[in-house]
Amino acid sequence: MSQNLKAKISEALSSVLPITGIVLLLSFTLAPMPIGTLMLFLLGAILLIVGMGFFSLGADMSMMPMGDGVGGEVARTRSKVKLILLCFFIGVFATIAEPDLQVLARQVPAVPDMVIILTVAAGVGVFLVAAVLRTLFGHIPLSRMLIVCYLVVFALAPLIPKEFLAVAFDSGGVTTGPITVPFIMALGLGVSSAGSRSSGEENSFGIVALCSIGPILTVLIMGLCMHSVEIAYIPFTIPTVFTSQDVGLQFMRGFPTYIKEVVLGLLPMVLFFTAFQLFSLHLKRAPLIKIAVGIGYTFIGLVLFLTGVNVGFMPAGNFLGATIASLDQKWILIPLGMIVGYFIVAAEPAVHVLNKQVEEVTGGAIPQKAMRLSLSVGVAVSVGIAMLRVLTGVSVMWFLIPGYAAALFMMLRVPPVFSAIAFDSGGVASGPMTATFLLPFAMGACERLGGDILTDAFGIVAMVAMTPLITIQCLGLVYKHKLTHTREVTELEEALMTDTDIIDYDETITETEEVLSDGNQPS
Repeated sequence: MSQNLKAKISEALSSVLPITGIVLLLSFTLAPMPIGTLMLFLLGAILLIVGMGFFSLGADMSMMPMGDGVGGEVARTRSKVKLILLCFFIGVFATIAEPDLQVLARQVPAVPDMVIILTVAAGVGVFLVAAVLRTLFGHIPLSRMLIVCYLVVFALAPLIPKEFLAVAFDSGGVTTGPITVPFIMALGLGVSSAGSRSSGEENSFGIVALCSIGPILTVLIMGLCMHSVEIAYIPFTIPTVFTSQDVGLQFMRGFPTYIKEVVLGLLPMVLFFTAFQLFSLHLKRAPLIKIAVGIGYTFIGLVLFLTGVNVGFMPAGNFLGATIASLDQKWILIPLGMIVGYFIVAAEPAVHVLNKQVEEVTGGAIPQKAMRLSLSVGVAVSVGIAMLRVLTGVSVMWFLIPGYAAALFMMLRVPPVFSAIAFDSGGVASGPMTATFLLPFAMGACERLGGDILTDAFGIVAMVAMTPLITIQCLGLVYKHKLTHTREVTELEEALMTDTDIIDYDETITETEEVLSDGNQPS
């Protein structure tokens, strides 16, 4: 166990070290940072690394087996009414206390936090039901469901206040965070393996994608109902820290808050699993002990992670954005934002869960390295566009409409499993690191430039959730091309090997080897 934890922490270190180095470099050059804020960031980075290690190990030991077991039992439920109710409440309770969602809800002061949280949770619950029913009973392709849903989204978008628009699209990204993703993805895998008659790979993914649409639709509908409400932004305040004791006090004050949030987030899933264990699963003692230990690791990891990013990373992100925006060369926000975006996605805990499951389900055909690169490129582009919006005030819709149109069109050309993975990736890429570092970074820059925070800075989460849809599907096109080319080469080899001309046999072998050496085998 200690070796596994050490390996997970080492993996987290390699993920967090690049973004930590970038922030340190900026603080010593372009954006000199107060020593107190810098100490908050460094201690937050340490908590983040240790927290990611515990979380990754805990998710492997508990969240994935729990979700897989519950998913298998859900698939075997004969009563459709019971099935619908189970899936709806799993979606609702898994979303209510998602830390990313609470961060977003606090930024919309004209609307009570609980109204936004319940609205988003209802959207996730409804679409989790739709996703599970599609996997078990339906023959509707995921691409068709996504196209119809996004057409409805963009038809509603012009009808609501512009302040609600960015919040609605951001809500789709923040709901799929470190608590919901491991459980829901494993639930989808369990449902697929137990009840689906179609492609196992394709049906193993896509649930996160559908659960990301529900919040967008429900918040848009809420915006229609609250058309006369004015939303005012409350400026972010960087804590005043002078001594190492002040730094410690900031984290000590944060721990109780995030302990409560994590307890509320994990409790519904634990209760659901306990109910399934008592009435249907009946797992033996050894697996139960392993799951219980895993839940403990998950709890410790999330508390450390969320405290680190909220207390340490949020002030640093806001300060860096404001300081860089005050430079004479304001355009430097764009390349710096792209560099930060490229490396920061590797520190998202849910990304590690997705990448591992993709590699396992596809039997290594889609390796974690390829997924990481595609996600990093996508997030880098999205943050660059977000910084361009901060500088110019261009509406987020000018990027979301063509971006989603391109992603939906690509679904018709890409193998279905890649499309499902791509839309899942958009949800997991926009996690707590985006909500607590990139969003404050954009807010700080926008506030310093005198822009409208709610229309110019908000929307960065939506951009981070959109661009991986394109980059992962580009990976699918490359994979499809390589697979087709390899198949053609194999057919050529077989045809040549069946040639009865014995005299030309050696020449045939040589030509075949040359063709194969020029071809690229798929990963």
